[in-house]
Amino acid sequence: MRHLLPSGDASRRRRTPSKSRSRTVRLGLAAAAAATGLCATLVPGAQAAADNPYERGPAPTVSSIEAARGTYAVSQTSVSSLSVTGFGGGTIYYPTSTADGTFGAVAVSPGYTASQSSIAWLGPRLASQGFVVFTIDTNSTLDQPASRGRQLLAALDYLTERSTVRTRIDSTRLGVMGHSMGGGGALEAAKSRTSLQAAIPLTGWNLDKSWPELRTPTLVVGADGDSVAPVSSHSEPFYTSLPSTLDKAYLELNNATHFTPNTSDTTIGKYSLSWLKRFIDNDTRYEQFLCPLPRPSATIEEYRGNCPHNS
Repeated sequence: MRHLLPSGDASRRRRTPSKSRSRTVRLGLAAAAAATGLCATLVPGAQAAADNPYERGPAPTVSSIEAARGTYAVSQTSVSSLSVTGFGGGTIYYPTSTADGTFGAVAVSPGYTASQSSIAWLGPRLASQGFVVFTIDTNSTLDQPASRGRQLLAALDYLTERSTVRTRIDSTRLGVMGHSMGGGGALEAAKSRTSLQAAIPLTGWNLDKSWPELRTPTLVVGADGDSVAPVSSHSEPFYTSLPSTLDKAYLELNNATHFTPNTSDTTIGKYSLSWLKRFIDNDTRYEQFLCPLPRPSATIEEYRGNCPHNS
């Protein structure tokens, strides 16, 4: 004889399959959410990378920006002065990997009487963080800043149009650096080509002290013990003459000389890298190292700037 359930139990029994299906759906949604969370964990910064396609490399830390080398393996190629026009050749340093697409690029000029060897340390240091870097020789070691500015631009044109690594470069994301007269040249280049994304004069020298025309985010680096281009008559007036609306900063190195940029320097390296990342790659992950403004320390005599940054 078939036993009949009370009406209430029958009702509960009829609802059971529906409840099971609901539970299955809920479990499926939970699993999907967990998987999404796992993916976000496994791919840090995935959303940030989607928001900014120019980001390159892992999220930065103090130790990573102070390191002599970043995460990219670096290759280099020499460029003979005989194969170029407008500058004296040089060495291109670039990330070996092509998995991340194109990179921003930076041309770097040496100073008066100097060759590219005097600023060569910046090549692998910056390239290993995700840039193509061209340390150049100038047509003459006696070239003045205006000439060095033109040569930096000629080097960038060669880099993006004719070099063997041109397909690795995003030609809309370019910057310039230079030491001494090369630093003065970096200012000249930025004045001439307002499309540049970053300029960094390192203990720069230039008879022109006023740069209100610049539209390129500029980090001026001076040295408290500079007797060749004293900050009072070079780096400081360079900085103060820049438009107040421009993204700009002034870093005065403590216990440093005019020639400090000629050898590997952690303070120059970390803030130059952060500036290039922030403005060539628009990588706001590096904003934390520039704003709030760094405070005076054993290596920083003074740091000025406008925060937060505009672009």
